[in-house]
Amino acid sequence: MPEKIEQDDEVRGWFAGRISDAWFTGPVTVSGDREEILVVGELADVQLAADASPAEQAAARSSRVDGFREDTRGGRIRIASDAEHRFGRKVSWGVRIGDTTTMFTTLGMPVMTRLRMRERAVLDTLVDAGVARSRSEALAWCVKLVGDNESAWIEKLRGAISAVESVRSEGPRPN
Repeated sequence: MPEKIEQDDEVRGWFAGRISDAWFTGPVTVSGDREEILVVGELADVQLAADASPAEQAAARSSRVDGFREDTRGGRIRIASDAEHRFGRKVSWGVRIGDTTTMFTTLGMPVMTRLRMRERAVLDTLVDAGVARSRSEALAWCVKLVGDNESAWIEKLRGAISAVESVRSEGPRPN
């Protein structure tokens, strides 16, 4: 899950004012980091017969997502361009429908890291085994795995960071 972005009230308010009420069933979720703002909205679910199969439901939802993506492309591009100019970050989009979230445009940011031989060997094993196509993809896979399996710990860590920032803001200011 992306971290909270600075000026989050302003950013959320700005997107709430710019996005058509007809696009989503409720307010959008706005999150991000230093490089990217992620905007995710909920689409109205599809209406199917009570005996619709899971495959029929999946196909109908996928079709709804594809239609939304095409129908709103121009508007999303205009909004993203204005937001990128205003906030200095790229904008990515996604939608939720039922229990599925689909991302349209998210950034893959290069991140520099220094790894010792033991860590490189782990990445190389993942590549050699066909789990990943490259060390970069293997490292992204590892980060996702930690995020998925240690999400409670990550959230606790984020809470601790927020608490430290709050206490710092209450303290004396340097001259």
